[in-house]
Amino acid sequence: MGVTSKGRNPADGFRHEALGDVGSTNTECLLRARSGDPGNLWITAERQTGGRGRRGRAWVSEAGNLYASLLVIDPAPLPNLASLPLAVAVAVHDAVRRVLPLDAPPLEIKWPNDLLIGRKKASGILLEGEKLPDGRHALVIGIGINCAFKPEGTPYPATCLAEEGAHVSPQELFTYLFVSMADMLSLWNGGAGISAIVDRWRGHACGIGERITVNLPDRSVSGLFRGIGADGVLMLDTGAGQVMPIAAGDVFFE
Repeated sequence: MGVTSKGRNPADGFRHEALGDVGSTNTECLLRARSGDPGNLWITAERQTGGRGRRGRAWVSEAGNLYASLLVIDPAPLPNLASLPLAVAVAVHDAVRRVLPLDAPPLEIKWPNDLLIGRKKASGILLEGEKLPDGRHALVIGIGINCAFKPEGTPYPATCLAEEGAHVSPQELFTYLFVSMADMLSLWNGGAGISAIVDRWRGHACGIGERITVNLPDRSVSGLFRGIGADGVLMLDTGAGQVMPIAAGDVFFE
């Protein structure tokens, strides 16, 4: 467990509200923000009836998996937020690492923030934000981790922790996530600590040096994954000495 330079535990500044069935934990956090909540609030749910993933995709949300969202208010200047998904991914990695058996398949991060176990997706992360009427900026970090169940028919192979030998309840896993997220947000420090976050992310990266395809909103591009830059963007070697920086996209290994 990390501490700040003043000796304070980073997790001390966070609150947690556990709910039963909700539409979406992200939506619940945004509702709190609109009502004036000061932030640093975790909301977890046993089940979501309207869970969602990136690009508006539905997120399977049956009871037994972890559904958690963290509300933060004015976490950083807007240009610095691009690196936040990397910090979130490292925090999720650290929490899951605590419960996986030592002989489990490799636990890696697929750019920018998907957690893979043996090249199968085990979690999803969705960041959403909005400007509040009082001028504050609300940001919600939504995290879904497959503990007991995995979705079927997904674009990318999926797995769950139970399938990989980690029989852990969502509540126990959340206790680890609660601490690891506080530590990583403290290290990230509003974007000032991006270099330390990038170093940690690279240590868990999946597929550097391999050939990948990145689906962009308007096209797909392929090349060699050269890692990430100092600002966290994906560096794609498309050939002929050209390295293309990509700020957002869906990565698939070939």
